[in-house]
Amino acid sequence: MSHELWFRTPAPDWFEALPLGNGHLGAKVFGRVDEERIALNLDDVWSGDGPRTLTVTDGPKTLADVRRLLLDEGDQLAATERTRALQGPLVESYQPLADLLIVASGEPQDYRRSLDLRTGTAAVDYTVDGVRFRRETYVSTPDQVMVWTITADQPGSIDLDLELTSQHPVRVEVADDIYGVVGHAPSDLTIEYRQSPDPIRYEEGRGIGFGAALRAHNTGGTADVSAAGIAVRGADSLTVVLSAASTFAGWSVPPGRDPLVALREATELINQVALDKLRQRHVDDHVELYDRAELRLGESAELPTDERIKAVATGGDDPDLVALMFNFGRYLLMASSRPGTQAANLQGIWNQDRRPMWASDWTNNINTQMNYWPADLTGLGECFDPLTDLLEGLADSGAETARILYDAPGWVSHHNADIWRATWPVGEGGDDPVWSMCATCGVWLTAHLMEHYRFQQDLDFLRDRAYPLIAGAADFVLSMLVEDRDSRLQFIPSTAPEHHFVLPSGDKASVDLTSTYDIWLIRELFANLAEAEAALGLTTDLAARARAARERLPEIGTTTDGRLLEWPTDWQPSEPDHRHQSHLYGLYPGAEIDPTRTPEWAAAARASLELRTKDATNGGWTAAWLVALWARLFEPEKASAVIRDYLSRLVSDNLLHRDGDIFQIDANFGMTGCIPELLIQSHTDTIRLLPALPADWPDGSFRGLRARGGLVFDVSWRSGVLTAASVRASQSGTYRIALPSGERTVSLEAGQQVDLVRAA
Repeated sequence: MSHELWFRTPAPDWFEALPLGNGHLGAKVFGRVDEERIALNLDDVWSGDGPRTLTVTDGPKTLADVRRLLLDEGDQLAATERTRALQGPLVESYQPLADLLIVASGEPQDYRRSLDLRTGTAAVDYTVDGVRFRRETYVSTPDQVMVWTITADQPGSIDLDLELTSQHPVRVEVADDIYGVVGHAPSDLTIEYRQSPDPIRYEEGRGIGFGAALRAHNTGGTADVSAAGIAVRGADSLTVVLSAASTFAGWSVPPGRDPLVALREATELINQVALDKLRQRHVDDHVELYDRAELRLGESAELPTDERIKAVATGGDDPDLVALMFNFGRYLLMASSRPGTQAANLQGIWNQDRRPMWASDWTNNINTQMNYWPADLTGLGECFDPLTDLLEGLADSGAETARILYDAPGWVSHHNADIWRATWPVGEGGDDPVWSMCATCGVWLTAHLMEHYRFQQDLDFLRDRAYPLIAGAADFVLSMLVEDRDSRLQFIPSTAPEHHFVLPSGDKASVDLTSTYDIWLIRELFANLAEAEAALGLTTDLAARARAARERLPEIGTTTDGRLLEWPTDWQPSEPDHRHQSHLYGLYPGAEIDPTRTPEWAAAARASLELRTKDATNGGWTAAWLVALWARLFEPEKASAVIRDYLSRLVSDNLLHRDGDIFQIDANFGMTGCIPELLIQSHTDTIRLLPALPADWPDGSFRGLRARGGLVFDVSWRSGVLTAASVRASQSGTYRIALPSGERTVSLEAGQQVDLVRAA
């Protein structure tokens, strides 16, 4: 059952509903028989009415003050407070679209609700009054529609009513056999953690407009369309096709004003559908991506998914549930990030609230990055495209932010971004600099571009899309480096994301000279610039300046008890078990720390990690990060314990990450991206197979996991012993591969496959 979630009851709430999507249109299917609800989202329906203007007028002076306070006066508290003057408007919020309500009658028996990851189809099977029914829902990428079907094993048995509702003000539009609604998202909205007497505001003619349309195709019986919805009576079978569109016209311009334009676009998509080919086109597209990789661990369990999760929480052993979680993460990335869509946000593309937690935005000090950790590693390179699109928008917007705030060239992106590509520190002076003042988030994001090239080996991508962004980030960073008294180059202002330190006075501060996190990022950025230029045959003054500056950055420091420093001074942390492991970036997702190449740094990272996790109760995305950190340190049992704890406490019954009433999808993507680090590592010049295999995964296999250099591996093991391994190359080259039995050097031609260990 590594590719199916299933249940004996409908979803009790939105969190437990089953997710579907094509990157643009998202759906959560509850599986109720009498009053079904399918909650809908569009990736480009957000609050706001176009890009905001950054009105900070004294940015360069503020920056000079912060540098003086740190370099000359050593006053971290005053420097922290001074950075509030650099804050711009708060971000806008991702919005729900509408709900498709389907009302039927009868008490269901023999009920089964499922999500087939292999086909991207949610199903409900049940019996009412002796009639067996089957409902299926899927969201098609090729045809850009959602499809809901119902069949019965006795003719004339289908009676139901369909209606679209929305939390936004909408009006119904009926034309011929199309039923639809049009409306607007809020033109202004107060983010959920701020108080306002009127937090959700609609203005006529402002805000992103939307239209949703549906058509019912019945076999037998009748389907009557009216302003009340669609009434189906006495049908043998029914197929409902739904599409939606918005008036969003790009991040840099106001949205279109007429939602009827969006409804016409949605209607045209429905009109273009070839009903007899619809399902097969969806399945073919889905399978082509999904089947590129899979993980199998142990024997499949036959219990419903929610019962399996409860069994693990009480101490049960279910390695196949880990495999299901891994495969589910790949499915979710396919459903929330496709070429031409927005990048997956804090909730992927699924959100039920007009004021969602943290705006359901792009949070760029770990969360956005974690969303894309599994993309290249698990064969979903196309799903990476929206992240590149996001970065290009942030770079365009961030060039103006860099000029206004810092009088700097290049581009900058801070902690939060939204569909209007906000790149400044948000908060308008009212948010804590501990998270708002993080000027290297764009730097971290560019690291993904270089990683994408390493996996895909696409020189056109590197030349045309990645290199300009990397170079722009490097230009910004170089302009921000200033000499300290020891002639070291400091990046100011600097923070360890979201983590305060405690000053001797007892006050909490967050802004200081260059944090260890920023040192890792800047070192990596300059190295990536050099690597990109070498691959492209370029030699620039920018890279020469970056190379020289890299040598003058502060050293990576350690404490007297052997831990990596988090800040330049061994300040008391406000939270010793803090959720961010930012000072360990060089271990993962960076690649500078490695037990075999840099044992001293690795020992310091291990000491830091042991202290950080000693009394910690992990959150979801923190747990995912810890899995990779322990894997890179060759600590499989500690990683496995984190996974078990995560499955016991931090998932809904449908395996979506849930912490109380908070849903963030980064943990799902993070686990799928980090679990492979236990099975294959390629961040050094040697590819390692089964480098950190947990003892509680004695039998298993993976297919289609990628390594840097354009390699694809299939591996099997039994009783903890490697039994089969093969590698396929997309590029010609010579590679060092470390097997549990020893290291091999393998030369491959493009397209060649070699058995490293032949199955008996």
